[in-house]
Amino acid sequence: MAAAWTSLGLAAAAVLVVGIAMPASAAAQAPAAPAPSSDGTSIDQGIAYVLMLVALVLTYLIHPLDASSPYKLF
Repeated sequence: MAAAWTSLGLAAAAVLVVGIAMPASAAAQAPAAPAPSSDGTSIDQGIAYVLMLVALVLTYLIHPLDASSPYKLF
């Protein structure tokens, strides 16, 4: 029974070594990918999200003032 556990341990150690060594060797052989470049649409989308958040904050800040005014607009 001890021989079975020894062979199982050796197999587990081999799998562990191969699992650690193979990705490292594959990464060393892979060519480097070019850096992603932006065409400006992601920047525009970021600006749009910021402006929408500003509008949302202003809406929640102005709404209590509007609700407490004596003028009934709606």
